[in-house]
Amino acid sequence: MKAFRKIIFALATFAPAKIFACAACFGGNIDSPMADGMNWAILTLGAVLTTVLGAFLTFLIYAIRKSEALTAAAEQKNSPQAPKL
Repeated sequence: MKAFRKIIFALATFAPAKIFACAACFGGNIDSPMADGMNWAILTLGAVLTTVLGAFLTFLIYAIRKSEALTAAAEQKNSPQAPKL
């Protein structure tokens, strides 16, 4: 395991900067259709991720509220009522 870490450290330290750069940082043509496509892909992925996580969060909130309502209804049903005068 230590040998693997040393290899990774050596590669990260002595690797050329080209392998870590994106098209904009490396000096590629940022106005090319490929760069536009990549930007739209990133934006679309972010929108899909936000939608899915929002739906999941909405479901969790719904389930928690429903559970609390059922618990409150069960407690009200099982609680002894005050005598009527």
